[in-house]
Amino acid sequence: MGGVSNASLHALPSADRLDVTKRLRAALLAADFTADGLLDLLGAPAYAALARSETVPALRATRGDTPLELLVRLFLLQQSVPHARVAGVLPVDDCVASGWLVPGEGDEVAAAVDVRPYSGPDGEDWFIVSDLGCAVGGAGGIGSHDEGVVLGVGGASTTLAGITVRTPVAAALDLGTGSGIQALHAAQHATRVTATDLNPRALHITALTLALSGAPAADLREGSLFEPVREDETYDLIVSNPPFVISPGARLTYRDGGMGGDDLCRTLVQEAGERLREGGFAQFLANWQHVEGEDWQDRLRSWVPRGCDAWIVQREVQDVTQYAELWLRDAGDHRSDPAEYRARYDAWLDEFETRKVKSVGFGWITLRKTGAAEPSITVEEWPHPVEQPLGDTVRAHFDRVDYLRAHDDAALLAAHFRLGDEVVQEQVGLPGAEDPEHVVLRQNRGMRRATKVDTVGAGFAGVCDGTLSAGRILDAIAQLVGEDPVSLRDRTPAQIRLLVELGFLEPTRG
Repeated sequence: MGGVSNASLHALPSADRLDVTKRLRAALLAADFTADGLLDLLGAPAYAALARSETVPALRATRGDTPLELLVRLFLLQQSVPHARVAGVLPVDDCVASGWLVPGEGDEVAAAVDVRPYSGPDGEDWFIVSDLGCAVGGAGGIGSHDEGVVLGVGGASTTLAGITVRTPVAAALDLGTGSGIQALHAAQHATRVTATDLNPRALHITALTLALSGAPAADLREGSLFEPVREDETYDLIVSNPPFVISPGARLTYRDGGMGGDDLCRTLVQEAGERLREGGFAQFLANWQHVEGEDWQDRLRSWVPRGCDAWIVQREVQDVTQYAELWLRDAGDHRSDPAEYRARYDAWLDEFETRKVKSVGFGWITLRKTGAAEPSITVEEWPHPVEQPLGDTVRAHFDRVDYLRAHDDAALLAAHFRLGDEVVQEQVGLPGAEDPEHVVLRQNRGMRRATKVDTVGAGFAGVCDGTLSAGRILDAIAQLVGEDPVSLRDRTPAQIRLLVELGFLEPTRG
């Protein structure tokens, strides 16, 4: 794939000089230009600041001439470096010839792209390529208003990577690949990876990210949404961190979808069902409108395609003013002419007013293709901290859906359960009271949920170790508290079902 011309963006390194890319990777690793190496060199505060696009602490920490300091200044801080000094660290002439470096003033060289070390889930040393000054987003803005600019790793990227189900699959699709981080992750467990993007510059950068990370090449295709995918192609995994921002126009390709309101996210979700193989997962980040007079959960349920189970989690809600300000800052508009900033802000609020939007939700959408007659659609709000990565938690949710769908109340009473890992019980009430007002079960892993239970539910969960059936446990509790065992068996399966659904209880074979 050749370079992409953009008047104010650098020409990109060649994606065809794999020999140079391989030597560059070896040189970066030899200099310890890795996530761990950066943390050791910069220290935690400067390293964290760099992830926020704040460079001053890192500049102060890289005043020496060690190979690693030179590489940080070159690829992360966009500083020119003397040719002679970096010649002993990198294959400089080949890097210049292939476009990774560009000649600077005098005898200096500079980077053509940002190259950011990134640690894979099993400690792999990867590198994410992006446009200069655009490795991450942040309160300071991306530093470029070019329509085709390609960002690197941000919070949304790592969130999606963390929630993705990581089981071995034959075919994976990264839709709207950007800098290629999702394709890079998918390449570790998918035989074939297809990556698409409307922006040809993003496809070129994805090729660079994969090659510099030592990952297999992906099938790169240009186009919007599912346009580049043939009608007969289906996938075991579809992931997308799409341009989900609900904006009054399509200024920036990486974030603005160009459709009205949340139509892009809706279209993406609705069309994914036809592209999934049986048992396959589609996982997205999305924004959705909260419209006056409409239940936001009903809005999202209407997006779920036929033949799919769904788990939708709203992580955050912002009113329209907060939302507009967030994305105006993201584009750096707060640093523009005040009158221009006010005009742009006004345009956002006009758009929301026209659509009767009062706030915007952000969260995760997971679909699983299933042949079940009655699909399971869970739409919930969970703004609390979770434990990433959550891929195994997501897969377990759908496993529990299958289990509960296949077990009626009688089957639940005959089944055996064990308490989930790191579940604790908390008693809530006034100090000195003889009995608690209520009992809370809390998870310390995964979603870190908490749920109220009555004394029977708490006693039941505490005894579950897989040895006795649920019915036998309830009979013992009934005898202990002096309650009719038949009545207890009749009213408790609903509570058991909820505890299984939320992951507090796990079925065993008994």
